[in-house]
Amino acid sequence: MKNVDDLIESASELAERGLAKGEIADELNVSRETASWLVERSGTRAQATSRPSTGGPQDIHVDWSAIGRDSKRMSAIAEAMADMLSKHGEDVDLTVGIEKAGAPIATLIAHELGTDLATYTPAKHQWEEGDIADLGGTFSRNFATIRDRECYIVDDTVTSGTTMRETIDAIRSEGGDPLACIVLADKQGVDELDGVPVYSLLQVISVGQEE
Repeated sequence: MKNVDDLIESASELAERGLAKGEIADELNVSRETASWLVERSGTRAQATSRPSTGGPQDIHVDWSAIGRDSKRMSAIAEAMADMLSKHGEDVDLTVGIEKAGAPIATLIAHELGTDLATYTPAKHQWEEGDIADLGGTFSRNFATIRDRECYIVDDTVTSGTTMRETIDAIRSEGGDPLACIVLADKQGVDELDGVPVYSLLQVISVGQEE
């Protein structure tokens, strides 16, 4: 995707397919507020395609599809991410991937580290409007359980840190101990969340001048 109008078109297509705004945020690697703005903007699609869109929220879109569509590239990225996590020792036997995009990365990292695999679907996948705190996420029963284990958490991007914090809390609620988180890209410059270190291959920093 090259510009905001492309994002608006993608948001419109995803909304037409029945995805919640939180899921759209996940698909486009933007915040929930940005996803909501994009969907609302798609309602004036004729205007959006006739001139550049302005007045949107402050956010950064990260398009890593050139990696995601190729298994060899994904494996190489996962190897690098696994190497960053390996400093925490050999006792960790579980890797938790945050659905959707974090799960395939976590699968490859789990293979590199020789751990079991769990996946977590965050509350934002149900979110449309209002307070996300009223919603809850779930661990998939098709994969490993937390069972009081030490674990790593994997996602593709950190935008605000809300989803990562939610996952940390959910793991602790199950008696697990998250030792570290890792993402492809960090849009906030986050070093730790709730006492858990956060690593990233890339830190994407917006540099601008306030008016």
